[in-house]
This record gives sequence, structure tokens and C-alpha cells, in this order.
Amino acid sequence: MNQIVLYATTLLVFFFINNILTWGLNIQFGYTGILNFAFIIFMALGAYVTGVFSLPVANGISGQTYVLGLSWPFPLTLLMGGLASAAFGLVVGLIALKRLRSDYMAIVTVAVGVITYDFVGNTTGLFNGWDGLGGVPSPLQDRFSISYGTYQWVFVLLAGVVMLGMWWFAQRIENSPYGRTLRSIREDQDVAESFGKNTFKYRMSAMVIGCFYAGIAGGLLIEYITAINPSGWTTGETFVIWTALLIGGTGNNWGAALGALLVPVLFQEVTRFLPQVSNNPDLIPALRNIIVGSLLILVLWFRPQGIIPEKKWRFFDLPLRRGGPAAPIAKEGANVAAG
Repeated sequence: MNQIVLYATTLLVFFFINNILTWGLNIQFGYTGILNFAFIIFMALGAYVTGVFSLPVANGISGQTYVLGLSWPFPLTLLMGGLASAAFGLVVGLIALKRLRSDYMAIVTVAVGVITYDFVGNTTGLFNGWDGLGGVPSPLQDRFSISYGTYQWVFVLLAGVVMLGMWWFAQRIENSPYGRTLRSIREDQDVAESFGKNTFKYRMSAMVIGCFYAGIAGGLLIEYITAINPSGWTTGETFVIWTALLIGGTGNNWGAALGALLVPVLFQEVTRFLPQVSNNPDLIPALRNIIVGSLLILVLWFRPQGIIPEKKWRFFDLPLRRGGPAAPIAKEGANVAAG
């Protein structure tokens, strides 16, 4: 297979995966204002669970030790990864969301991330410790004996279909009364509660849905690259996803998609071609982080709303847009305000 085509298909798959990941974070932070600084942990959990549901029983021959090993078929393995991340998000939400807000919630998620990272790495029998999982079966390839070159395009199509389904659901949330309630909680939780909204229930649901998105993204990732270990879900990875969302624009799915294209795909990949001016192998990765961090600072300074800002609807815009019975009243109010 042509190396350029192989590289292009790989970038497409990573773009689709990062789209799903960024949309999940957007549901939590962009819509609801939940500061989840351990978001990448839920991606990793989805990847690990998808892996152990795909792999056969660990018999020691491969040198790996892990739980389960059920050899389930795709897409059940992907679904289980998403559900496991959602369940873990529910547990974290029950601990943190009930009594904590904003920065205190952020501190708790950082602690959860550190604990999970060390626990998974040091518990060899869970997901093979620091070495991680490898040799995860690729979905559909072995079952239908697809050649490697053809399979690249098959997985692009597969990941694209999953991404479109997740995009459709995220759009439904954004344009629904549920999504407007989430945004009201983000703007002022006390006011939302004064109007009778159970803010804990809404924040918890956003937490679970966002973690499900992260789990699906992680499941697609391990199904594609067939391996994962703790070095792939460090704090730096969380920083990249947060940067993508903030640069693209929070509170809307198009902005999140643009950020996923610019930061994890374009900027991360373009910087790989920087000339090696030193014998230090860590120089280029450090420069990559400096460039991404500088880009984030510039965007937050000059355009804090992101490249594609969230559209703000006024009170009488929705009835006018829908043409409902309140449209004449809203139009009359607009005329009075204008006159």
C-alpha cells in the first residue's frame, strides 16, 4: 500500500476518534461546565475494556496477564468499552458532583486520574500493568480475510459511521430542551435550581454521557492500533484534548470538531517534521508541547470564545425560528425594543 495513502487513512481515523473524544468533553464542559481534568482516563478505560473483551483468555503464552479475555465480536466489544467508561463516570460523579463545584470538582478529577494511573500500572493482573495490552484482534479483518490495504479503508468507513452516529446524538443534545437546561446550569447553577431543575441529575447525566463518548473513542483506538499502555493516557494527553476544545470553541459541536482537526491531528503531526537540530531525542516532543501551549495562550488571549464561538439565542429567537404561537408576541416585543 502506498505510504502516503496509508498515512492519510491513519490521520482520518485519528481525526474521527479525536472528534468523538472532543465532543464528549464538550458535553461535560462546553454544555454543563464540568471541569473534568481526568477525561483521558475514561478514554483509557474504554480502550482497556474493549481490549479484554476482544482478546482470548490470558494463558501466559503471550506474556500478558489480564482479566476476562472473552473473545467477543465487534461491535459488542466497543459497546462494552463505552458502558464501562460511563459506569466509572457515574461512580466519580456520585463522589464529586453531589457536593462539589467548579475548581473543587477539578481537583477531585485530577486526584482520580493520578490514582487510576498508578493503580492500573502497578496491578499487573488487571490490564498487564505498565506494559499494557497488545495483540488486540482487529474487528472484521480476520473474520472476512481482508487484506491490510483494503482494511485501512474499511476501518476509515467503520470509524466514520461511528463518528456520524455520535455527532447526530451530540447535535440532538445541543438543540433539545435538555441541552438548553445543561447550558443554564453552566451559566448559573443556583438560578437553574431556583426554577425547579434538579441540577445534580442533569450534571450527572452529562458526566455519564461524556464518559461514554470517551469510552467509545478509546475502544476505536485500541481496535485500530491493537495496543495500549499507560504512556498513552498521561496528563499531557488530557491537555491536548482540552486545548482542542478551547481553541475550536466550546458549547458547539462544529467548534469541537475544528479543534480536533487543528490540534491533535494537524499541529501534532506537522511538528513531527521539524528538523532534528540536537542529539536530544526529547527536543522535538518538547517543542511540540511548547507550540501547542503557545497556540492555546494566544487563542485564549485574543479570542477566548474559540475560533467558532457558541451561538447565543435570545429569548424571542426560538419562537420566531420555530414560527410558534409566541412568534407575534416576540416580534412585537422586538419592534418595541427597536423603536
